[in-house]
Order: sequence, then C-alpha cells, then structure tokens
Amino acid sequence: MTQKRHFDTDLDDLRARLLRMGSLCEEMIHYAVKVIVERDSAHVAAVQEWESQVNRLHIEIDEVCLKLIALHQPAAGDLRFLAAALKINSDLERVGDQAVNIAETATYLIKEPRIKLGDIPRMVEVAVGMLKDALDAFSRGDVELAKDVIHRDDEEDRLKSQTFNELVQLMQSDASAIQRGMDVILIARNLERVADHATNIAEDVVFMVVGKDIRHPGSRPPQE
Repeated sequence: MTQKRHFDTDLDDLRARLLRMGSLCEEMIHYAVKVIVERDSAHVAAVQEWESQVNRLHIEIDEVCLKLIALHQPAAGDLRFLAAALKINSDLERVGDQAVNIAETATYLIKEPRIKLGDIPRMVEVAVGMLKDALDAFSRGDVELAKDVIHRDDEEDRLKSQTFNELVQLMQSDASAIQRGMDVILIARNLERVADHATNIAEDVVFMVVGKDIRHPGSRPPQE
C-alpha cells in the first residue's frame, strides 16, 4: 500500500471516529433529558459512561490529527479537513459536557414536584437534529446541509427565549417554583449551547469544503 493510500485510510478512520463520537453525544443528550421526562435517575449512569468514551475519543482524535499533520504535511484540502476535525472534536467534547450538565441538573429537579418544561422537548429535537445534520454534512462534505443547520440556530434561540419567559412568569406568580424554574432555565441554556456547537461544526464544514471562514457576523450565508 502506498503512502497516499495509507494517509487516505487514516483520514477515513478519523472521520469514523468523529462520527462515533457525535453519535455518543446524541445519545447522551437524549438520555439526559429522559431523566426529567421519565423522572428516572437511572439514565444518569448511561450518560456518565458515554462521557468517559467521548473523553477518550477526544484525546485520541487530537493525537491522530496532529500526527497526520506532522508526518504527511498534507496539501490544502486535506489540511482543511484535519483543521476542521480538530475543531469539531473540541465542539463534540463540549456537547458531551452539556449533556452531563443536563443530567446532573435533572437529578435535583426530579426530586421536587413536577414543573412545566416549556419548549424543552422541542429544543431537544431541534438541537439533536442540528447536531446530526452537521455531522452528516461533515461526513459528505455537504455545504448546503451545513448552511441549513446554521440557519436553524435561530429557532433554538427563539425556543430558549420563549421557555425563559414562560418560566419567569411562573416564578413570579409562585415563589415555591423558583428553584425548579431556574433548573429548567439552566437546562434550556445547555440545549441552546448544544445548538451553538452544532452551528460551529456546520461552519467548519463550509470552511473545510470551500475554504471560506463564515464564523463572524456579515460572513454567514444569506437565508433563502
């Protein structure tokens, strides 16, 4: 096998590891929210186990990326892929952290009487959908799908604000709901951050494929 074929195989393996890491993060979010919806703290153990796997992959992927850059001195396209992989790796690790935060907050929340969850279920659907599609865009080099993910971030922001407003009104009318309301607001912020990380990944896909940095205001693609 030639050196180029070895390198291509290593890139495929790297892509597979990142997608595996992303899949674990998706499961972590789902199970973290299950703690609240099903009022069952048993799901926390699964989230914690997956966090260990995500953390291991985080270290392994960084090492692989740096090794490939050092050994192969890749050309522009492959170098952008490796640069994107490093940044996506970091964002996925942080998504895992957000899932852990949700699970930990939920363990306190379910010990108290039930409270309105506002748009939390819809926020989960949007955030996980964005993350899944951002990773699909990365896997296929699909710029249009990446742009679609970026535009969906506005919906997650709207849902977070709506949930925040509903819970503030509840806490103003019922002082006994203040702590529980703050916990749900915190979970909404965690989910918003998941969507932000998915947006980061989508932006990295655009850079990887076309070499354009769209991370800052004024550089994003127009919404059609």
